[in-house]
Order: sequence, then C-alpha cells, then structure tokens
Amino acid sequence: MPIIYVQTTSQGLFEFTQQITSIVNNSEVTEGLCTLFIQHTSASLTIQENADPSAKRDLEAWLSCLVPEGDSLYTHRLEGTDDMPAHIKSALTATSLSIPIINGQLALGAWQGIFLWEHRHQGGQRSVAVHIG
Repeated sequence: MPIIYVQTTSQGLFEFTQQITSIVNNSEVTEGLCTLFIQHTSASLTIQENADPSAKRDLEAWLSCLVPEGDSLYTHRLEGTDDMPAHIKSALTATSLSIPIINGQLALGAWQGIFLWEHRHQGGQRSVAVHIG
C-alpha cells in the first residue's frame, strides 16, 4: 500500500487529484475501488469542486465560523490555539474516502477534485495511505 505525501503551508484545501490519478493509472486495476486514509488527527480529506476557487474559500470560511479558535470550552491547548479546533474539524469531516475505479480511471465527476483539508495554521507534510483494489 503506497503512502503519498501532501505538503501544506497553512489552513485550507490542497488538491492532490493528480497524484492519485497517477497511482490508479499505473495500477493494473480496471474495475475496483481507490481508498484513501489520512494518517493525522488535525487534517482531513474531501472531494470538492476544483474549478472555481471561491468554492474553496467559502468552505474554509464556513468551517472556521462553525469551529472557532479560542473557545473557552477547549482544555486541550498544549500545541497551540488552532490544535483543538483542528481536531474538531477533522472529526466533523472525513478521514477516509472511497472512489470507484471504472475502466481504469477514477470515477470523479467533471468538477470534482480530491483535497487534503489542512486544519492547522502552519501546515506541514501530511501522509495519506492509498489502497487500490
């Protein structure tokens, strides 16, 4: 099972569709499933629109309003004020995705892309396990 790495620089959505497309194209699987699993608790995965950047901005803004930093309910603060909100955001979104493979290609729609959603301010190198079968 390959592990891919996605470099993030800040909070936000980072598309990595091409990396997964390459893995699927290099596999011998023509009909099956591509499963992705992020190996972190402060980032998540999503399939979202990849054509209009305003969709990304709106999603990022909406989730930040839903889960604000600095809430007095948070007691987990050792890693910074963005850490507990990042865990909550990850719990509310997805840590794994399953995408059908049809005729040797990901069955994504015309405007769909695969994104890593970084919930921490500084970002970093994130690892995603990929299973094709």
